[in-house]
Amino acid sequence: MAPLRPRLRAEHPADAAAIDAVVRAAFAPLARSSHTEHHIVRALRAANALAVSQVAELDGALVGHAAASPITIGDGTAHWFGLGPVAVAAAWQRRGIGAALVQATLRELRARGAAGCVVFGHADYYPRFGFARDPALVLPGLPQDHFFALRWRGPAPAGDVAYHAAFAATD
Repeated sequence: MAPLRPRLRAEHPADAAAIDAVVRAAFAPLARSSHTEHHIVRALRAANALAVSQVAELDGALVGHAAASPITIGDGTAHWFGLGPVAVAAAWQRRGIGAALVQATLRELRARGAAGCVVFGHADYYPRFGFARDPALVLPGLPQDHFFALRWRGPAPAGDVAYHAAFAATD
């Protein structure tokens, strides 16, 4: 299938329900999912911790979403963010929408002066955006072969990484 060119834009307050539905549906069939991703996005929004929240629209319908939120690193390095969740409605997956959302989110983070970004995700997907394994950064309790970092500026950080408390949200 040919790549699509969705309209990408920042989330609007009226998008919350549609984002919830897209995120829930995108992760529902995945066995490796905790199926709490829509709760995470809601909790990040409620905590005013969505540093970047991008949506993708096709013909006026919201078909994808990408979020980024602040993280903490054990050595105290500041201005780093975590990418995710990233979701595309099943009918529109594998058409370039997720890649467009990731690229737009990373561009926005850089434009806001971010030092870097981490992501926990598919080892065959995220390296194409410049993410790479960094053994100095550790996401405790999860397989490190799925944890990647992308540094734009400043010294290389080191230590345990903690995502926002919203990532523990279950409802």
